[in-house]
Amino acid sequence: MTGYTYILRCSDGTFYAGSTKYLADRIEAHRQGLGSDYTTNRCPLELVWSAEFARIDEAFALEKQIQGWSHAKRLTFIEGGWDAIKGWSARERALRGER
Repeated sequence: MTGYTYILRCSDGTFYAGSTKYLADRIEAHRQGLGSDYTTNRCPLELVWSAEFARIDEAFALEKQIQGWSHAKRLTFIEGGWDAIKGWSARERALRGER
């Protein structure tokens, strides 16, 4: 079953990452204050990134990955995609001798 991962920009400038089977319905639920506790008091919301996957478990796995990212990494990803965040992991920075 198809799944989607998405990122919303909240009115306070934070980002919310989620996954769903039905993207349009889920975004509308967020906008109505029914999407999640986090977004309820942070409207209006803007969909700033989304991707479709063949399976919902793939979308969910990416959601969890994005949730572990810093605000700066999420913003860089939204603006520049996967290539823009290459080398952001602590492991990759350690391999290059960076902190």
